[in-house]
Amino acid sequence: MSDRRPTVSVAMATYNGEKYVYDQVRSILDQLGDVDELIISDNGSTDQTMLILKEKFGADSRVKIIVCHERGVIANFNNALSHCRNEIIFLSDQDDVWYPDKVSVVLSKFIAYPNIDLIMSDIVVVDNQLNVVIPSFFNYRGTKLGVAKNIIKNTYIGCAMAFRKSFVSPLLPIPSNVPMHDMWLGIMADRKHRAMLISDKLVKYRRHNDTVTTVENHSTLAEKIKWRYNIVKTVFFR
Repeated sequence: MSDRRPTVSVAMATYNGEKYVYDQVRSILDQLGDVDELIISDNGSTDQTMLILKEKFGADSRVKIIVCHERGVIANFNNALSHCRNEIIFLSDQDDVWYPDKVSVVLSKFIAYPNIDLIMSDIVVVDNQLNVVIPSFFNYRGTKLGVAKNIIKNTYIGCAMAFRKSFVSPLLPIPSNVPMHDMWLGIMADRKHRAMLISDKLVKYRRHNDTVTTVENHSTLAEKIKWRYNIVKTVFFR
């Protein structure tokens, strides 16, 4: 990849996100160029999410709102990712806020490291009023690269991820039997030594009562064993 700015797609999954989705979309669009795109896949919201998106952003040609009829977070992100057409794809939750330099910082790394397929930044965990709860996700979770390490204790989080379309396209759809899309994608890139962690804190990750993904793992022992078996099977025997 040359020094020119790569084109960007953002894959966002929404479900009943009326409280915070406007702020998140606004923080993303402020960083996108004319040829970039924000793909929003909604999983059957019953609140005002779709109304807000259509009224506030429907006239923006960069925003494409689609519906996912299959239930679940993985299915919703699969739907969004299948519509992304640009070179670098960012994952986005519906209720965070991006720092103003998130896109530029991550793109500069992809340009500088052409052999890297996936980049994950650090994030700041905040409450619903954006007050800092955990200043560094990396420090809190002990985030490091390593396939075995992340199978045993996952430290990948999707809202901080971006990757090349050339990396993710052959992997779609993400298997429905893995614990989460982000864990699987991180390990798939890490397996080929094409994942990178950067210490820049580029997302305010909003944690509240309705958060779908969390920084903690509350799974039962049986669930953890089953999911790790599925991860190993899909990573090494796909």
